[in-house]
Amino acid sequence: MSGDGETVEGEGQAAEPALPEATRQQLLANPQLLLADRDLMRALVGAREAEAGTNVVDIRGRAMQVLEERLDRLESAHRTVVATAYDNQSGMHQVHRAILSLLEPQDFPAFLDALQAEVAPILRIESLRLLIEHDDPAAQPAKKGLVFVPEGTVLQMVLAERRAPRGDDIVLRATADITRPLHDNAEGRIWSEALIPLNLDPDHGMALILMGSRDAQRFSPTQGTDLLRFFAQVFRLTLLRWLRP
Repeated sequence: MSGDGETVEGEGQAAEPALPEATRQQLLANPQLLLADRDLMRALVGAREAEAGTNVVDIRGRAMQVLEERLDRLESAHRTVVATAYDNQSGMHQVHRAILSLLEPQDFPAFLDALQAEVAPILRIESLRLLIEHDDPAAQPAKKGLVFVPEGTVLQMVLAERRAPRGDDIVLRATADITRPLHDNAEGRIWSEALIPLNLDPDHGMALILMGSRDAQRFSPTQGTDLLRFFAQVFRLTLLRWLRP
């Protein structure tokens, strides 16, 4: 003790490091910098809990942790919604471009050529076939991308590997054994496919648009079919234009 009664700090006591004045002034002027940094806030809460001891629960710290977890889930959901919206918009543009390519040809051979040269690349698929049922398919001339099949084949293909099917449904699935031979001319193995039935008219019966992709996730039963259904409606009307005399 000094002569004037003041207590002198012991030499064994270590003085706590002082916060740099510039940093201190910056935080005082703008505390939001600290609050917006999750790592810093987590470190502060951890230090407070360590000081309080294991028998004390800091409700504020637990509440902040719960809020952080909720925020992470919201951010994840937001990213998913944005990605889905972007995919939907991109898919819509693809289908619109493909439909325009269907409307440009001036005759049926040009229409078939457009399916392979333009529509398939626009839709980013490696296989595109048009199947038309006929009572004598063997007598029909062979054309690239066009396959004549016996009556009842379209329904048989649509119903393949399904438990409770409807014959007029658009089917998205892994490539089935019954359709795999039709994809043989495609480059590489076709892993997923889309089957789009077309009920033409009483004179022409059934037809089928068969799409195939090397991407196993390109066509999945969980995906929506609204855009493909719109594509099918335009395709059907365009096809009837060439089939009718």
